[in-house]
Amino acid sequence: MGEYQIIRDCKIGKNTTIWNFVNLYGCEIGENCVIGSFVEIGKEVKLGNNCKVEKGAFIPTGVTIEDNVFIGPGVIFTNDKYPKALGKWKISKTYICSGVSIGANSTIVCGITIGKNSLIGAGSVVTKDVPAGAVVVGNPVRILKKTY
Repeated sequence: MGEYQIIRDCKIGKNTTIWNFVNLYGCEIGENCVIGSFVEIGKEVKLGNNCKVEKGAFIPTGVTIEDNVFIGPGVIFTNDKYPKALGKWKISKTYICSGVSIGANSTIVCGITIGKNSLIGAGSVVTKDVPAGAVVVGNPVRILKKTY
């Protein structure tokens, strides 16, 4: 385990490595995961087994990530389509299916599903569902090809 962490009310699986300067709040992290430095994972987030979350990722409440998922450095998830400073937030759920890889500095807008074994290119902005096996890039993303 790293130094200078805030880990509150979390369930963390066996053989999971958590590096320095990580904030985890009320989340569930599976077995054999790696959580890089400067990552924040919010309340009620579920992260499956064998996942890797690289440096600087932000995963807020409302996100579910299945097994064998790679989250690149600087990936940001949102959880409210119309956030405001005052008043109630409306959390929109986001689902990342197994085997997905999300490239560095991508933004995942809430309320979508990224299908099994999809690849999100670095710097992409995902605003709608991504079908299983798709390779997508751009802002907003477009499908380059299907892997099967």
